Amino acid sequence: MEVSTELILNALWETIYMVSVSLFFGGIIGIFLGVLLVVTREGHILENRLIYSIVNPIVNIFRSIPFIILLVAIIPFTRLIVGTSIGTTAAIVPLVLHIGPYFSRLVENSLLEVDEGIIEAAKAMGATPLQIIYRFLMPEAFSSLILSLTTATIGLIGATAMAGAIGGGGLGDVAITYGYQRFSSITILVTVVILVVLVQVIQEVGNRLERTARRM
Repeated sequence: MEVSTELILNALWETIYMVSVSLFFGGIIGIFLGVLLVVTREGHILENRLIYSIVNPIVNIFRSIPFIILLVAIIPFTRLIVGTSIGTTAAIVPLVLHIGPYFSRLVENSLLEVDEGIIEAAKAMGATPLQIIYRFLMPEAFSSLILSLTTATIGLIGATAMAGAIGGGGLGDVAITYGYQRFSSITILVTVVILVVLVQVIQEVGNRLERTARRM
C-alpha cells in the first residue's frame, strides 16, 4: 500500500512542528542548565558546590533515560500539561525533557572551550558575573554553540521518529503505521529518504553558519 503525497507532506509538517517547538523550549532549558553547570563548577565565576551537585546528577539522570522509555514514563505528566498523551502536541512534552538536558551538556562543552584568559581579563576590567556570561563567555563560544544546536536539532529529528511509536505523529508515525504495520517497503523508503535529506540540510546550514560566525 502506498501513501498519498498529502499524507507525507502533512507528516513532514508535523515533524518540523515538533522539532521547532521542542527545540525552542528545550534550547532555553539547555542554555540555562549548561551555563549553570559551567559557572557554578569549582574555580569558576559563581562557584557553588551545592547547586552544581544538584544540577549535574539531574542532567545525567534525564540523559541516561532512553527516549522511548521517557515517552511512556511521563505519560501522566504529559496528560497534566496538554490534556492528552497521544498526538503531535503531546509528543512535544517528552521531547523537551529529552533535548533540554542533552543540549545542556553540549552547551557546557562549548563554554568550557573558551580560553580562561578571556574570563580573567573580564574580571580584571571589573565585569560582573552576568556581564562575563553575556558579553564574554557566550559570544566567544558562539560558533561552537551553533554546532551544538545543529547536533541537538538532528537528535530531535531522530526522537520525533521514535515518537511515532506511540502515535506522536510525524514521519515516524507514517513509517510505522503505513510502512511497517502494512508491509509497505516504499513508504518506509520514502520516509527514510526525507529524514536523511532533512538531516543533511540542517547539518549543512549549521556548518555554514558556524563558519560565518568564526569569521565575525
